[in-house]
Amino acid sequence: MNEFPSTAVAVAQFRPTANEQHNLAAMTALARTAAARGAQLIVFPEYAAFFEPVLGPTWLAAAQPLDGPFVTALADLAAELGVYVVAGMVETTADPGRFSNTLIAVDPGRQLVASYRKLHLYDAFGERESDWVLPGPIEAPQTFRVGDLTVGMQTCYDIRFPEVTRRLVDAGADLVLVPAEWVRGPLKEHHWRTLLTARALENTVYVAAADHAPPIGVGNSLVLDPMGVELVTIGETTDVAVAWLSAERLRAVRARNPALHLRRFRVVER
Repeated sequence: MNEFPSTAVAVAQFRPTANEQHNLAAMTALARTAAARGAQLIVFPEYAAFFEPVLGPTWLAAAQPLDGPFVTALADLAAELGVYVVAGMVETTADPGRFSNTLIAVDPGRQLVASYRKLHLYDAFGERESDWVLPGPIEAPQTFRVGDLTVGMQTCYDIRFPEVTRRLVDAGADLVLVPAEWVRGPLKEHHWRTLLTARALENTVYVAAADHAPPIGVGNSLVLDPMGVELVTIGETTDVAVAWLSAERLRAVRARNPALHLRRFRVVER
């Protein structure tokens, strides 16, 4: 066992569908398994509430406000298990033709402690997320505490933009969560692992990334430590994996590799 206090973080991998109740049932089963293994924070994928392979009008019909039934159900689950829960959802907006790709974090007291709307939309590899999704506003990162760690959130395609993670770390994040729907394709699994590892290494930060299980997502949900070490990994199956993260490990890595202290530039918004 780790001699220092640690925080147990779980990544939960499954295949969301267009049936919200089916998704909630799958998430409940995975969350109960994770909590039984000691998890204090459970991270689900992007678009966990609703997913179809092609964006379209059905997504608008599935959108909900932050006080809607999906967030309420996750808040109830967090209270039942005494854990923090993070998941992606389809959020309503003032624009009747577009929705927000939103992450929410709820605590064991049923409170919404943070939310994040995806900044960089997936207009790449032949896709056009911006046709249906509003980009999130550039605002001060929302963070929350779990155990002795400060937690920040970003989404999927955001990991191709190093400044997103750097802003979270500058806001105090010790652990960065990356719920994703990382689509399969040539070299995509390589990109997924490489980018996540780079974000952990260059920021000397923990990273916990939860993806959709195949056949559409690459799977490979994982937790990385500040030296880029894979603490746990899920392959292609529906499952949960739990890792124990230590603030002491974070301090030790940053003492040995003080890259954040030595840098000469700050993130500048365009």
